[in-house]
Amino acid sequence: MTTEIHRPDRLHGLDALRAGALLLGVVLHASLAFFPQQIWIVADESRSIGAAGLFFAIHLFRMTAFFLIAGLFAHMMLARRGWPGFVRDRALRITGPLAAFWFPVMVGIVGALIWTSYVNGLVVPGASAPPPPTYDWTNFPLTHLWFLYVLTLFYAGVLILRAPFALLDRDGGWGRMVDRMTGALIGPWTPAVLAAPLALALYLDPKWIAFFAVPTPDAGLVPHTAALVGFGLAFGLGFLIDRRRDLLNRIAAWSPLFLVVAVVSGVAAWHLAGGPKITPMVELTDEKAIAAAVTALAVYSSALAAMGLCLRFLSGYSAIRRYLADASYWVYILHLPLVMLAQVWVQDWAGPWWLKLGGVSLGVFAVCLITYELLIRHSFMGRWLNGRRVPWRKSVPMTTVAAE
Repeated sequence: MTTEIHRPDRLHGLDALRAGALLLGVVLHASLAFFPQQIWIVADESRSIGAAGLFFAIHLFRMTAFFLIAGLFAHMMLARRGWPGFVRDRALRITGPLAAFWFPVMVGIVGALIWTSYVNGLVVPGASAPPPPTYDWTNFPLTHLWFLYVLTLFYAGVLILRAPFALLDRDGGWGRMVDRMTGALIGPWTPAVLAAPLALALYLDPKWIAFFAVPTPDAGLVPHTAALVGFGLAFGLGFLIDRRRDLLNRIAAWSPLFLVVAVVSGVAAWHLAGGPKITPMVELTDEKAIAAAVTALAVYSSALAAMGLCLRFLSGYSAIRRYLADASYWVYILHLPLVMLAQVWVQDWAGPWWLKLGGVSLGVFAVCLITYELLIRHSFMGRWLNGRRVPWRKSVPMTTVAAE
């Protein structure tokens, strides 16, 4: 069911984008402590609207671009391994880490919460502890690992939806029709076409906060409709594009236009949201409809711009980018408790917000990359998370050197 075209061994530009999307999560979460108003467990002494603007710019495209790439890689793996191998691999490398790391991550987050409560005088030693929160399927805390849960849902959905089409497409007719439709979808109009259903979902959501664009489905086992639409469309488009790899060149060619649209619509979305305003837009007003449409356009144009620019400028091999692409999964899994702990540590330090934000981000990057190199990359954990284990570099025998 896949169009026969030339396929390079590795899409280095998309590897770079996937790494960037995950690594930017460290900066994104680190910025939350420096917002003008407190929206995070830590409120630093140094705050600025600039931190909110940085968060908004990153959040607008980051996870949409990630799911776009995830859909493409999902089809690639499904085509190579068949559905049994696909299920085994995704269960091991996506659902498995969610189950294994959720509890340690929660322990770290709770530790940061307790520490910041003591630091700010919210908990007095010897006093009775407040009652613990109660969780059920409607508010279960998936933390920043929610993307693994949503990916699992998308993988299951792909297998369910694909099965009847695979049975009907014995002669490839359905596949050729889908490929033609995908080709017609990709062009300068792509962000607007994708934005229409997302805008409707945002508009109908009574809890939608425009500043947060696509709602993050990090609490509850049933994701927000807007999140399923926003990320699901990106995942589905990526899945279809892998059948037509030639369309990646078209996305790269249109990336300057996508970037211009992203900047203009992104600035407009910021103003329509009222900046870092976290009040939900409840009523179905014209103002909400315009904000939803502009935000949806900004989401997809920025994600496609990021994809196209990476394909244009980062498609060559780079050992550093390849290393960061491999490390980014571990960095993202580990980073959030470390970010919170670092934010608590520096919250009362003197200094500008950007310097403290940079220090928190670089410190967390350093810890994550060191642990990746020493504990993950060369062990069975490397094979588990990245699909391959890199052996420790061995010294080259002198006889070999002499022979060369």
